[in-house]
Amino acid sequence: MKDYDLIARNTLEIIENDELKKLLKGKKSLSVYCGYETSGPVHLGHLLSIAKLLDFQEAGLKVKVLFADMHTWLNRKGDPEWIKQSVEYWKHCFKALGLKKVDYVLGSDFQLTEKYMRDLFSMATNTTVNRAMRSMQQVARDVEHAHVSQMFYPLMQSLDIAHMELDIAYGGIEQRKIHMVAREELPKLGYKTPICVHTPLIVSLKGPENKMSSSIPETMIMVDDSPEVIEKRINKAYCTTDDLDGNPVLQIARYIIFPRLGKLKAERPEKYGGDLSFKNYEELEDAFKKGDLHPADLKKAVSGAMSDYLKPVRTYFKKNQDVAKLKKTLFNL
Repeated sequence: MKDYDLIARNTLEIIENDELKKLLKGKKSLSVYCGYETSGPVHLGHLLSIAKLLDFQEAGLKVKVLFADMHTWLNRKGDPEWIKQSVEYWKHCFKALGLKKVDYVLGSDFQLTEKYMRDLFSMATNTTVNRAMRSMQQVARDVEHAHVSQMFYPLMQSLDIAHMELDIAYGGIEQRKIHMVAREELPKLGYKTPICVHTPLIVSLKGPENKMSSSIPETMIMVDDSPEVIEKRINKAYCTTDDLDGNPVLQIARYIIFPRLGKLKAERPEKYGGDLSFKNYEELEDAFKKGDLHPADLKKAVSGAMSDYLKPVRTYFKKNQDVAKLKKTLFNL
């Protein structure tokens, strides 16, 4: 697969495509990042972005992962000491999932420098309150009652791209408004305009009308969950042919299993037609849509593949009991 195809795989949009193709033709070393608030356990929703970062890595880009401790604090998700411990837990999970040859960066390592703060104040003078509030909707759900600290969030996220010297900013589609601030405002401060790559979000296991939450276990899968838990959660997942785009079981296959494992096999008794093997997502969706693959067989195949994919994390946690204890201490899970 060509470098561009790897980068573009499973994306909703690239802003701008022509800019990316021009950069890739230049053959210089390119860098990309994704930033994370470390405010909860690493779960199913994060696996899509990890799979995408591995795509970037395979395309020859230098990958940076920002553990946004300052953002997590400003967004009122925990005190500094708790956040410091959660960063360590997240780093262990990411490494266990295959993100080893990447740069792990802590926001507070550069966000408190004089240069960064001057840039932040300069950007603040150029940004209206209305623009900041529009771009912070993914940060604070209740914008009317948001705290002043949360208004710094989109500006800082934009500046992170410049101060980490990145060519590409990657994130879920919910990051789009913030990335547009970066593309518009960074050149005014003398920085280059970043290319922005966006992927979809995996919906809750209970369906698109629900939210993934660690307080509602049946909505998600944590990366260290046992095969039994994975099977139980996926068996109860929303899975209908009437809503292919909002089907979390199909999404897991499309955005995680096929990119990382390359295939999927549905094992069935001969009386029900025998085994079915799929080389790509399109084949799987077509069989499911036509009724050739029953939802129960799809769930069984996907839960088995997910269990295989997450086995390195379970092995890692078993060998490193301190990480398992840290997770339990942090999140009471």
